[in-house]
Amino acid sequence: MAAVAAEYLPILIFLGIAIALSAVFVGLPILVANMTGAQQPYDAKLAEYECGFPAFEDARNQFDVRFYLVSILFIIFDLEVAFLFPWAVSLGATGVFGWGAMMVFLGILTIGFIYEWKKGALEWE
Repeated sequence: MAAVAAEYLPILIFLGIAIALSAVFVGLPILVANMTGAQQPYDAKLAEYECGFPAFEDARNQFDVRFYLVSILFIIFDLEVAFLFPWAVSLGATGVFGWGAMMVFLGILTIGFIYEWKKGALEWE
């Protein structure tokens, strides 16, 4: 029983450190913010950033969904690049099978891109 507890002791120590650091990282900004006093947001902070509509408005106002569509498409094709780098580095080790698997992956993404293009998802009116 003591041998099993000794095996789990490092895990418990790491868990304790993680909980303590999490509490510090969550609690410290609250304490620092309360000590400095609350500041009113200024005009530059309330300005539109990348989404194209004001940050503080009525929640029932209409907004353009194309912003979210573009961001979703960016995430999909950004993942493609994220998978290309490790593949390119390990191409010598994976051989023909790794090359073929990546060509299938790129083919599926190309078909998806053509589908999006034909549906007009990339058109900005």
